[in-house]
Amino acid sequence: MGQIVFVPKEVDSNEPRVAASPDTVKRLVGLGLDVIVEAGAGLASRITDDEFARAGAAIGSAGDASKADVVLKVRRPGEAELKGYKSGAAVIAIMDPYGNEAAVAAMARAGVTAFAMELMPRITRAQAMDVLSSQANLAGYQAVIDGAAEYDRALPMMMTAAGTVPAAKVFVMGVGVAGLQAIATARRMGAIVTATDVRPAVKEQVASLGAKFLAVEDEEFKAAETAGGYAKEMSKEYQAKQAALTAEHIARQDIVITTALIPGRPAPKLVSAAMVQSMKPGSVLVDLAVERGGNVEGAVPGAVITLDNGVKIVGHLNVPGRVAASASLLYARNLFAFLETMVDKATKQLSINRDDELVKATMLTDGGKVVHPNFSGKEAATAASKPVVAGQNRGDDPAVKKAAKGTEPGLDVAPKKTAKKPARAKPVTPGQNRGDDPMEPAAKKSARKPAAKKPVVPGRNRGDA
Repeated sequence: MGQIVFVPKEVDSNEPRVAASPDTVKRLVGLGLDVIVEAGAGLASRITDDEFARAGAAIGSAGDASKADVVLKVRRPGEAELKGYKSGAAVIAIMDPYGNEAAVAAMARAGVTAFAMELMPRITRAQAMDVLSSQANLAGYQAVIDGAAEYDRALPMMMTAAGTVPAAKVFVMGVGVAGLQAIATARRMGAIVTATDVRPAVKEQVASLGAKFLAVEDEEFKAAETAGGYAKEMSKEYQAKQAALTAEHIARQDIVITTALIPGRPAPKLVSAAMVQSMKPGSVLVDLAVERGGNVEGAVPGAVITLDNGVKIVGHLNVPGRVAASASLLYARNLFAFLETMVDKATKQLSINRDDELVKATMLTDGGKVVHPNFSGKEAATAASKPVVAGQNRGDDPAVKKAAKGTEPGLDVAPKKTAKKPARAKPVTPGQNRGDDPMEPAAKKSARKPAAKKPVVPGRNRGDA
């Protein structure tokens, strides 16, 4: 009998995703591992127990976690779950460690070796393990769908004999993976789209998707990006100028989608109550950062509210989970790609190389201790946070920018740009071309010949590849 991989049903009733798919179960079995899936684990993602069984998994119960060598989850295990795991078991999930030091310490006390998938370094070999991009890409898509559902008019322009229906105006704040996908989706639906971000590099990406870029383009703006492709925190003066420009623009919009996050800190307020009040009746704001305090003043986590002026604020939680069937398939592949690197092909046993860069970046606890430098002592208390874009800007994700200067599945230093000749803008498609991805460093530019326009798709081609 081989080592056991256990896939539980998520305890959180608001989490419909599952950490395995029939495809990844088949691949795990091919590696020589035995897979046990808790009964009903995949039902919310439209995966039946029979499908898992046909792929080679045994269908078990929550108690089977006690004999598992590896546990694959979506959410971090709670203390009650940890009591059922054996000491030394590897637990792989989205751990959300920032601000949850007590939960990380609990995993250490349980003796498990915990890996935070959102801390995956941004390097070529980690592209297939990038959970932040795979899930943020879907969040950006769903944000537009949710906004359109609450908006009581058509998005595209329609010209008929009875008259013309004007196109809806959509404004995306934060051009990360989710932001890029939101732009692309809204454009496909026929809306007029504008977007804003403090990083100058994303201006070309926005234009390549057919949207207009909005920002105060002064000297501070030109230097608003770190070497790793992340947004810097802007001065109060710049924030005031940007807020004034944004306020004027928001008043004319029909749908506003916000995606900005700052690791380890509450989400920045991008839309004030005054801005919300200035919007037209029937306008919709979709806050993708509501789980961390929200970008929109007045947003309520887990609710859609309608204000006195007729403006709606959408605050759905776990937006990727709203497209669970797709999200689970992608997430399962991310986890398999990572676990595969730790399985010895000869012995068919789990063999963790603690010197491997992927392991160093993602391992939170091991041997009864918190081992990640950002959470194991003084460094954890003083680690600096950097602005991010909801589930998009890798450095923005709470569990991201810290794994090794460039974190979250795939976050490294961006290639240096030459200064001889500017490269032409390359079309971007949310969630694909990593180099263009807001969560990824800018792609290298040739200094001799302008780069030919190449279509990009957000969250796929990691420009760092």
